Amino acid sequence: MSDVQETAATAEEKPRQKARQQKVGRVVSNKMDKTVVVAVDYVRRHALYNKRITRTSKFHAHDENNSCQEGDIVRIEETRPLSKHKRWIVREIVEQAVKL
Repeated sequence: MSDVQETAATAEEKPRQKARQQKVGRVVSNKMDKTVVVAVDYVRRHALYNKRITRTSKFHAHDENNSCQEGDIVRIEETRPLSKHKRWIVREIVEQAVKL
């Protein structure tokens, strides 16, 4: 085998990593230490009536510096399991909440 074919063969053997899923949502709770609860809204169509239905899913996400406040819009990314419920990590704060 030539060097080019060996390189191509070894590249094919390596498993490809899937791109980690990302979601954007609103922080609804930051009462836990280094953990926030993020609500992600999504819109579906009703199967029979074709009406738009808004649904909400809540995800527990790891916030290393406790920098998120309630009402912040954040981007979370899928990661390995960090605890019983945490499988997401806060990547960035997209928009800060308005402080009253």
